[in-house]
Amino acid sequence: MLTLRERSDLIKAKARELGFLACGMARAEFLSEEAPRLEQWLREGRHGEMGYMANHFDLRLDPRKLVDGAKSVISLAYNYYTPPQQQDPEAPKISTYAYGRDYHKVVKQRLKPLVAFINDRFGDVALRTFVDSAPVLEKAWAQRSGVGWVGKHTNIIRQGAGSFFFLCEIIIDLELEPDAPVTDHCGTCRRCIDACPTQAITPYGVDGSKCISYFTIELKGAIPAEVAGKLNDWAFGCDVCQQVCPWNRFSVPHNEPSFTPKPALLGLTKDEWHGMTEVVFGKLFEGSAVKRTKYEGLRRNLRFLREG
Repeated sequence: MLTLRERSDLIKAKARELGFLACGMARAEFLSEEAPRLEQWLREGRHGEMGYMANHFDLRLDPRKLVDGAKSVISLAYNYYTPPQQQDPEAPKISTYAYGRDYHKVVKQRLKPLVAFINDRFGDVALRTFVDSAPVLEKAWAQRSGVGWVGKHTNIIRQGAGSFFFLCEIIIDLELEPDAPVTDHCGTCRRCIDACPTQAITPYGVDGSKCISYFTIELKGAIPAEVAGKLNDWAFGCDVCQQVCPWNRFSVPHNEPSFTPKPALLGLTKDEWHGMTEVVFGKLFEGSAVKRTKYEGLRRNLRFLREG
C-alpha cells in the first residue's frame, strides 16, 4: 500500500519525464480566501465585457463541483519561453505564447500520457483535465500546490524559472499529499506596475478591462479612443509585465516543437503586417491562438495601432 507521499512522488516523477516544468498537489476544497476577492473583482466590473468570468461562480471556487468526490488538485506548469523575437523592431507585436500552435490543444495532448499513467498505476479513479478552458482558478491552485507564487502582476512566478509557462490542472478523486504553498518573493519590486502601458496593474491585482490583452483579444467592439497611443504596438496580447520582471532572467528555452515560431512570422515587416490579406492570415496563423481574434479582429487592432 503506497503512502500519500509515494503516490505524489510517482506522479511528479512522471510529469517531469513527460516534460512538465513543475508539478504540485493541493487538497481539493473550497477556495475560501479567493471567494471574496473574486466577488469584489466582478462587482467592480474589472472583467469588462468578459461575461463568462461571472458565470459558474460556485464551480470556480470548489473543484468538488467539477469532479464528484474530488480529493486532490494536481497543478502543472508547461514552459513556453521562446528567445527568438520578431525581427522588425517597428512591426506590430504578438505575445510570445502565441508564436506557436494553440497551447490549449498542445498541453491537453501532453497531459494524456500522464492521465494514462495515473489510471494504470492507481486503477479506477475519477478525474478531469483542464487547460485554461473551464471555470478553474488555476493561479490559486498553482500557488496552493507549490508551483509558484502569485506575483504583483497576478501571473504565477517560479523561482529559477520565471513566469513564461502555461498552467493546467488534473482534478482527481485520489488522495495525495499536499505540497506547501510558495511564499511571495516579489519584495518591494514594482517594475510590472510601473511598466504597464495602460496602468492596469495594482499590487497583486489587474483591472482586466484596462489590460492590452483584453483590448486586443477579448474586446469585441471598438477599442476605446482613450487608449490610443498606449498599446505600444501590441496587436495580440501583451508581454510587458513579464518582460520587465527580474525573475524571468532565469527563464530557459522550451523543448516543445509545437511552440517553435514560424520563421515567416518572426520575419514579418511592419508593412507586411499592415498589408496582410485574409489568405496570408489563415496560412500564417493556422492552429495558432491568434485565430481567436479572427482576421477582422486583427485588422481592427492593426488599424487602431496605425491611426493611434
